[in-house]
Amino acid sequence: MLEHIKGILQVEDYQASVGGNMKYTKMNKQQLLAAETFSYSYANYADHLGINARFDKYMPDELKIIEQVASKGGSADDLAAKLEVDQDIAKGLISSYLVAKKIVYAENAVESFRLGVRQSIIYALEQGLNSSKDIDDLVGQICYRTSDLAYLLDIEQKELSDYSEVLRD
Repeated sequence: MLEHIKGILQVEDYQASVGGNMKYTKMNKQQLLAAETFSYSYANYADHLGINARFDKYMPDELKIIEQVASKGGSADDLAAKLEVDQDIAKGLISSYLVAKKIVYAENAVESFRLGVRQSIIYALEQGLNSSKDIDDLVGQICYRTSDLAYLLDIEQKELSDYSEVLRD
């Protein structure tokens, strides 16, 4: 319990040091990349920083391995061996990382949002949009992407209206 409280205080101290106006911890690009690669919303990932080793250590460590394999043109077999996972999981992680990289390093929050929504739609189409549940699941993913947009706008210290014209293109 004491460690949990220390973690919360560290997060609050960090938030105060980065401007205090954000509702969530301001994450760096590596943390955003980990959130995106492992399919967490930015706010959810940020909520766990400082209080859960999975978010502070394990996912970032795995991300470094994924980055190394992907940057060297390694295969899913290479990654599977390093992470001790099935080849299908490794293949999915490499694919997810490559998409995440585009989303996280987009020109701005709105471009990141567009890319994220596009990927959510592509995934939904691949899985099949054959029922109301499938459509509801896609709507839920778009809502998560909207939450991520709000998080990125906070980081940029911008409002959605700042991108009104760009969103209409």
